[in-house]
Amino acid sequence: MSDYRSEPPVSGLAVGGVMFAAVMMILIGIFQGIAGLTAILDDDFFVRTPNYTFDLDTTAWGWIHLLLGILVLLAGLALLAQKAWGGMVALTLAVLSAIANFFFIPYYPFWTILEIALAVWVIWALTRPGVLRL
Repeated sequence: MSDYRSEPPVSGLAVGGVMFAAVMMILIGIFQGIAGLTAILDDDFFVRTPNYTFDLDTTAWGWIHLLLGILVLLAGLALLAQKAWGGMVALTLAVLSAIANFFFIPYYPFWTILEIALAVWVIWALTRPGVLRL
């Protein structure tokens, strides 16, 4: 006898999407952490495009990227561990990561566009039907 209140089984595609998002979050966190450490340790590594609207100190960007990278990495680990809150935190941090990297484009264009693309891919993977049960 089946219970009408039980949840339907999660599809393999949804599980694969969560695993993909978790691994990408860990990778994005590592990438952002490395970029953040580089900006903190060597201010002259990044060359800024002149006349950029959002002119922030490279060291400040380094701290933002380092802290965000650590949070993204931890969210990826929580998602990998199938924590209930991990999906929404990972989704929120992927959006914040994409926004932060958008503002960092003049300092390191190719790298930040790659990180934005990975964050968008994570957002796509986490928003597939049946992936996150809210």
